[in-house]
Amino acid sequence: MAQHLGEVAAQLTRDLDLIVPPVQVSYLEAPPNGVPEHPGGVPSVCTFFAEGASRPFYAGVKAHDACEVGAFVLGMKPEGELGGRLMSTIGMMQKEQYLRPGEEGEIPHNVEAPKFVAYGPLGTLDVPPTTVLLFAKAKSAMLAVEAAGGQVPINGRPMCAINPILNQGAAVAMSMGCIGSRVFTQMGDGELVVGIRGDHLEAFAASVRKIRHANDVVEAEDRRRRIASARPFTASNSR
Repeated sequence: MAQHLGEVAAQLTRDLDLIVPPVQVSYLEAPPNGVPEHPGGVPSVCTFFAEGASRPFYAGVKAHDACEVGAFVLGMKPEGELGGRLMSTIGMMQKEQYLRPGEEGEIPHNVEAPKFVAYGPLGTLDVPPTTVLLFAKAKSAMLAVEAAGGQVPINGRPMCAINPILNQGAAVAMSMGCIGSRVFTQMGDGELVVGIRGDHLEAFAASVRKIRHANDVVEAEDRRRRIASARPFTASNSR
């Protein structure tokens, strides 16, 4: 399985000109064999996404609760100390008008949290992906949306909510990110996140291959037309 997923990752990296490898996220009932456990201590759930671009590991659900918003999105119940921190953070965000009143109730989240989550570059884990995340430039995201072949849900804050959006039925989704995710993952200003539901990965990769070829053909034709229609620059035609 891992070898095949690695081949899919290599293809997506080429066709979408990805700088960061596709990141696999797998919800599990038990720790995966032969995969190290993360030592913990990360400040956000999206930090796991960023670290998963470089190496495989797994983490128990409790390792995610330092990030109260991300833990809620993952499906942890907002109770006790976690619930208190979540309400405090939401209150601060509403006070600063970062969140509008009631917006917290609209945040996509899993109904139940997984017991364990494995992360890693796609192809380094011998378990099926629940979702695959692509840290993509705008042009790469354009190709991904075209490959999806239909309307793609677009999410903003929090970035980690892209996973429950996929888990609840979307085959492909996109997140513009949030200020927290840009701080913790060090995403570039021109990057966003494209997510693919794990059971749709094969179809998506095949569609990307086709749409990349089609775009290359159209781009070559459009460049030919631009060159053919180019006029010398003069003051009269600059207006």
